[in-house]
Amino acid sequence: MLHMDTGGKTRLLYPCVWPLSLLAFRATAHALTFPRHSWRGRGDVADLAKLQGFHDNQNQSSLLAHIFRKHVKPKKQHEIRELGMLVKQLCEHTACKQVVDVGSGQGHLTRFLSFGLGLSVTAIEADPTLVAMATKFDGQLLLALEKEKQKQNCSSELPSSEACPRHVTGWVDPKASWEIFVKQLGADGHVGEGRVVPVGPCKKRLRASPCCASDDSKSTSLAEDESCDLKCAQQGRPGFVLTGLHACGDLSTTLLRHFVKCPHIRAITSVACCYMKLTTKEQPAPPGVVGPPVPPTSDQDSFPSDFGYPMSEHVRGLPGHELSYKAREGACHAVEHYIDRLRDESALLRTHCYRAMLETFITEARPQLRRAGIQTVKKAHLLTFNEYAKLGLARVGLPPTLPLDTVRVEAMLEQQGRVVVYFSLALLLAPVVETLVLLDRMIYLQENGVDSQLLPLFDPNFSPRNFVLVALKTGG
Repeated sequence: MLHMDTGGKTRLLYPCVWPLSLLAFRATAHALTFPRHSWRGRGDVADLAKLQGFHDNQNQSSLLAHIFRKHVKPKKQHEIRELGMLVKQLCEHTACKQVVDVGSGQGHLTRFLSFGLGLSVTAIEADPTLVAMATKFDGQLLLALEKEKQKQNCSSELPSSEACPRHVTGWVDPKASWEIFVKQLGADGHVGEGRVVPVGPCKKRLRASPCCASDDSKSTSLAEDESCDLKCAQQGRPGFVLTGLHACGDLSTTLLRHFVKCPHIRAITSVACCYMKLTTKEQPAPPGVVGPPVPPTSDQDSFPSDFGYPMSEHVRGLPGHELSYKAREGACHAVEHYIDRLRDESALLRTHCYRAMLETFITEARPQLRRAGIQTVKKAHLLTFNEYAKLGLARVGLPPTLPLDTVRVEAMLEQQGRVVVYFSLALLLAPVVETLVLLDRMIYLQENGVDSQLLPLFDPNFSPRNFVLVALKTGG
């Protein structure tokens, strides 16, 4: 039953009182969870137009210059602006101009840090396709900068084209030492699978040719370009700030371990995701984890693996600290989005029943495909289950024509309401599990003499993984 209160908001009225056990369960779950809304945030934000910077246009953040919004969705615009400003503050506090962006993807954060905030950035990404896209977008931005300068007669208000980022193609090995990681970033130009991809000339050459136009009289060989870039990066380097925006699975914990052990890393901002891909003692190889592209070379000092969870000695010593794959996977779901779906009785809720049904049929056909990881099927709620099943089966390598018992399918579809109830109860615990994972990381840092803060930096309505773990070293 819907009811309109005096504030104009629609609220649900229930025909009976909830069981005391359910109320206690909800209250306990909320009490054990880190607050997901920032003190700056508005807990009742319902659409993008109410988010800071999106009042005039829901697709364009007014807090970012237009050159940083190209190819970037509103959610990512919000994230790179908020995290970029935080990284800038850490750089100023630690007197660092160097930043390393790990898992940089298409380079959206990298470009804002370098061109927008004037920081010297090295970006490392395992997927060469994404590195190529980042390089392409960097070039487009440089051309846009040159055009703007010509229009505005070299206005000093435009972002500087001198802070051209360096891109490295490489897979960060969780088993490798921090020394290997630093080498992979390009300290010696070429180590292991890390490959330096020069996006543009170094600062010295940019001053001579800010638009990066080719000039035979000033051109240098690729080797000379890399050598010049490396010398610029090494001279007078006081240390660097490490950042990772939604570093997947063990990558986020690996960066924290490097931060603790590497004397060159002065501060870190860690935004994690994909908790189900964290390795544990009980599940050292969870589904979906991407391994190295090639076996490690003999010159890499491989160390015994440290599991992604738990990180701290304290949590490791607690009885019952284990978190199942299902619990970690559940922690990745967006509570805020689901609440809106429940309130609106959205047809999107049908997707949960579809997924549960299809996983049942897949497991029965191929037990080894349990938790095969069916990716999101677009507009699944508009499809019949048979249409949905054909798409999902093909994604896990099963024939789309796999026979499904029609009577059984109909019986399962009638259980949709119960699936929603079950998922709702499980989702109450999602923020609790995320809190446990992040608290373990804070304790790990504390055990190693580093204080940290956990900030709900992004609006959770649009960035479900909105916590950023911030830490910096003091006294040196």
